[in-house]
Amino acid sequence: MKRLIIYVFASLACTTTQAQKLWYTQPAKEWTEALPIGNGNLGAMIYGGVGDDHLQLNESTFWTGRPRSHQREDAHLYLDSIRNLLFENKQAAAEALAQAHFMGKKDPDEEAYPNLKAAWLKKVRQDTSLAIADAGKWPTLTLPTPNGWETDKDLEGIDGAVWFQTEFDLPEAFANKPLWLDLGRIRDLDYTYINGHLIGTAEGISTKRHYLIPANILQKGKNKLSVQVINFDDKGGFTGLKGDKPPFILYPEGTPIDQALHLPTTWRYKIQNINPPPLPKYEAEYQPFGDLYLQFDQTQPGNYRRELDLSTAISKTEYTINGIHYTREYLASAPDKALIIHLKTDKPGTLNFKATLKTPQRNFQIKQLDAQTTELIEQAKDGVVKGVAILRVEKKPTEATLILTAATSFVNYHDVSADPESIAKARMQAIKNKSWPSIKAAHLADYQKLFNTFTIKLGNTKPPEIPTDQRIIQYTPEKDPDFMSLYVQYARYLMIASSSPGAAMPANLQGLWNEDLSPPWGSKYTTNINLEMNYWPAEALNLAACEQPLFNLVKNLSVAGQATAKAYYNAPGWVLHHNTDLWCGTAPINASNHGIWPTGGAWLCEALWQHWLYTGNLDFLRTYYPIIRSSASFFAASLVKDPRSGHLISTPSASPEHGGLVAGPTMDHQIIRQLFEHCIEAEGLLRHYPEFRNELETKLKQIAPNTIGRYGQLQEWLEDKDDTADIHRHISHLWGVYPGTDITWKDSAMMLAARRSLIYRGDEGTGWSLAWKVNCWARFHDGDHALKLLNKLLSNAVGATGEHGGVYPNLFDAHPPFQIDGNFGGAAGVTEMLLQSQDGVLDILPALPSALPDGNVKGIKARGGFTLDIQWQNGSLKTIIITSHSGGPCTLRYHDKKTTFSTFAGKTYHLNGNLE
Repeated sequence: MKRLIIYVFASLACTTTQAQKLWYTQPAKEWTEALPIGNGNLGAMIYGGVGDDHLQLNESTFWTGRPRSHQREDAHLYLDSIRNLLFENKQAAAEALAQAHFMGKKDPDEEAYPNLKAAWLKKVRQDTSLAIADAGKWPTLTLPTPNGWETDKDLEGIDGAVWFQTEFDLPEAFANKPLWLDLGRIRDLDYTYINGHLIGTAEGISTKRHYLIPANILQKGKNKLSVQVINFDDKGGFTGLKGDKPPFILYPEGTPIDQALHLPTTWRYKIQNINPPPLPKYEAEYQPFGDLYLQFDQTQPGNYRRELDLSTAISKTEYTINGIHYTREYLASAPDKALIIHLKTDKPGTLNFKATLKTPQRNFQIKQLDAQTTELIEQAKDGVVKGVAILRVEKKPTEATLILTAATSFVNYHDVSADPESIAKARMQAIKNKSWPSIKAAHLADYQKLFNTFTIKLGNTKPPEIPTDQRIIQYTPEKDPDFMSLYVQYARYLMIASSSPGAAMPANLQGLWNEDLSPPWGSKYTTNINLEMNYWPAEALNLAACEQPLFNLVKNLSVAGQATAKAYYNAPGWVLHHNTDLWCGTAPINASNHGIWPTGGAWLCEALWQHWLYTGNLDFLRTYYPIIRSSASFFAASLVKDPRSGHLISTPSASPEHGGLVAGPTMDHQIIRQLFEHCIEAEGLLRHYPEFRNELETKLKQIAPNTIGRYGQLQEWLEDKDDTADIHRHISHLWGVYPGTDITWKDSAMMLAARRSLIYRGDEGTGWSLAWKVNCWARFHDGDHALKLLNKLLSNAVGATGEHGGVYPNLFDAHPPFQIDGNFGGAAGVTEMLLQSQDGVLDILPALPSALPDGNVKGIKARGGFTLDIQWQNGSLKTIIITSHSGGPCTLRYHDKKTTFSTFAGKTYHLNGNLE
């Protein structure tokens, strides 16, 4: 890649603050050790190296893809046939028909792709001379690469044809015998040669490469093994093998594995062609924007420390070399729309470094605008979005300030006409003459007006004075209860950083941060749990302002989803299935056994309704009610009568990612029932569409009810077919318990059936799955069980056996890999332990774990327009301070105590542990 290097010679002192911090005594080696900063649109992961520092950069609107139509306009012609097949219990046939005619359209044109793929493959297969080439000067790579060859810096983002070569000496005992060659699994296609002879080819990651080598092509002494690996998209290379049998071995038939010849693990490779035709995809993928590298002529530091101060949203790296103290501060400013790095030493002339701007994108330019300023111009992989970053360095004798602004051509999901260069330059012009203190002060004022609205302290013990990575390893709630407080505040920090007011997009699967050209699940918006979970804690944790980017996306989806409702269901209103992206795709994607799930939009409407419940803001309800009503109008038209029960049901659909395509999953009916109830209540307030209200009231009574099955469980489907040994990660039929209120303690039998279902699902899980279970156990008023699972969520995710559920050293949630929803869902679980308000009553400490007998929380929000400060001691409530923002009655409950009193807007009320 081209690089422009800015050489800077300058030189600062260290300041420290006492606040909640993540801190470490060594630089980050992995991305999940780096520290995140962000201003909602522009983010960075900071490694904090001494000689070499690295900031990996992201911009929230830098995606693959383009504005386009996602739906098949004739899909509705197949709707009745799919439904009838499901009614006839012909699930496989229904899924096959749906896969052929009811999925969304891919981009680029999937009909043209087979011919393009064949032509390209023919081209790269014409020259097989590399099978016998002298590979002595080729670069090397250690195999296998379980996460794809992209983990190697020289192969990052490579799709296409790559040759690999190694040699082996033929053992005398193997001479004149045919040999089996095991290579494990390969992404995607391979052609394998011995001494220039093709011995096998296979395609697909699930196929184990097990090839027979004829004896007559083997040579005495050295033999050359060459493999042409074809990777059409995403990760490529040798991925190893699950299980005990090792890859890269040779052996005659019948030879025990321990007597096999083990091939070298260091291979040589050569990139042959990196231009395969783009693979058609249903939706776009979030992209890395670039990298900023800082190189210093420094080694052997003392007193090294790097940290992220949650109270200031400033990351810091500091150390001492030869008695000279060096400090770096990093922040992402929302008011100035820029990333800023401030470097300082306490001795003039000792701050010498070079700054290097790079990008993993292949289509880019780097320019030097002047002696202080660099410009990066790029275009997203397989997409139309253009991006520009401007880097400027200001220097003084003992300090230097680096300012980075960035923008893309994205305007909205159907417009990419913005001029990113002009925008980035204008932002640079606005900030470049500001001093570091003024930039910092503006950042602090903007950030702290959000962050300082809430505090939490769990336990009376002093947090251990050990680095965060060690604190994770040693954590127990008894010894370090306040680690949970840090975890909650970190979630609030991540929400502000990835979804601050004014951000162009809401937090995606990884919030704002992604380093991969082919990120896990596209790092997009999965709407059958993950996007919604991202915002579960926003209201209670006093960050409702951070929901605005989500609400803006829902507005756009409610428009885009109208075309999908018409094309697929011939229905009014709008619909969203289980995924969306920057371009507001709303059609079914992936596979028919899980991608046809029509209640994603209805679930997102729940976030709008919850904001109304928390704030009582009638203007907000008037603005967003048309979106809620439009979603309800879709289901009022698309629900059909179940021929067996006579109930109205949702079909075709799925219980997310579990059980395939079905008619009438329980989760759908819970969501739709609450959607109808919300509309009926809103109509009572706004009095807009009385006839529509009457229609919903009639159909609400006809929707298939929650049902208790033969094991005493809440049924996940219309049929009583739940398996008590099923520990699937989704607990979709418990939506009515949390986050919904379709099942509450007002119907204790149904609540206990839901609880039994959760017991059957078990306590294992990772990431968002554990977080969802935590919230459900809190709703069941079982704080000890909720804490048991929260402890799993807070456990160390990186062990001797590899990654598993828990948290990475930087406290990112491990699904694995990283997904931010677990961070947000886990924080929501803590709030549910301390305060619930879903049934019109402020339930105080409803699921307080016995391991957390002491603590306080200030600034926690409740439905009805209340803010509470709660203190408890020795397991009992001590004091409550309630501020009413809307006025009206307030009902409190603490165990068997209950009280109701009138409130006035703006007034504060103090109560003791007896609610007096």
